This record gives sequence, structure tokens and C-alpha cells, in this order.
Amino acid sequence: MKLRQPMPDLTGATEWLNGELTKNELIGEKPTLIHFWSISCHLCKEAMPDVNKFRDEYADKLNVLAVHMPRSEDDLNLEEIKKVAAEHDIAQPIFVDSEHKLTEAFENQYVPAYYVFDKSGSLRHFQAGGSGMKMLEKRVNRVLSETESAE
Repeated sequence: MKLRQPMPDLTGATEWLNGELTKNELIGEKPTLIHFWSISCHLCKEAMPDVNKFRDEYADKLNVLAVHMPRSEDDLNLEEIKKVAAEHDIAQPIFVDSEHKLTEAFENQYVPAYYVFDKSGSLRHFQAGGSGMKMLEKRVNRVLSETESAE
């Protein structure tokens, strides 16, 4: 995905965990962070406490959605996805993308990967890999400050 592109529709989930969301529910009130992860991704698990802290700190200002992107046959086990999600306190809605429908819509190749959309649903920041929470926080704060100054 290129910057400023609109958020793809959230269709094609093989399962939703922790509630279901639509693109329309995410656009309008506040910016959105969509993060891709996988149960077989060590970096994803390492980053999850930071993502959760982020989710909790920004709960009133930011939508957070997790997308489980399988990287192998072993990643398709729904019970294992539920178990790892519980172990790592992934309480936000999880789009289980076992058929890579959303992964393809985002043209995403990485886990972990983070997409920040402004409140109008336009992509403002993308990053991949395990070591970018400071940068992510900076970008989210920039989008949030634009949101607040526009009100």
C-alpha cells in the first residue's frame, strides 16, 4: 500500500476473534492502527506487550485492530491462534486472515507490520519489523495531533 491510499475493506476473514469490525466503523471518529502478526513470528510476540500498552494508553483516541497473517500450514490452527492471542493479551478484535484476503488487499509481506490510518481512513504511516515502537508512537501522535487540531 502507498501512503494516502484509502483503507481496504475488512472482508475475507475466515474468523473474527474478540468482536468484528467493518471499515465504516473505523473511519470517522478516530485514527486506526492495524497490525499484522502471526503465531509463528517470534518478533510479533516480543512486540505484543508494546502494542498492548499502546492500545491501552490510546484507547480513547485510537482504534486498534489485529490481523493474524499465517506464514505456514501450522499457523492455520484456530485453537492455537486463540491460545497465543490469550497468552499475549491480544484483546482487540482479531481478523483471522487464513486465506490472505486482507494481506493481499494491503499488499503486506511482513509480520509484524503496522499501518496507521487517519480518521478519514487514509494511510499515513507503514512500518515493518520488531524494533519500531518509538517511531510508531511518533507517527500515531502526529496523526492524533492533526485530528485534535482539526476539531
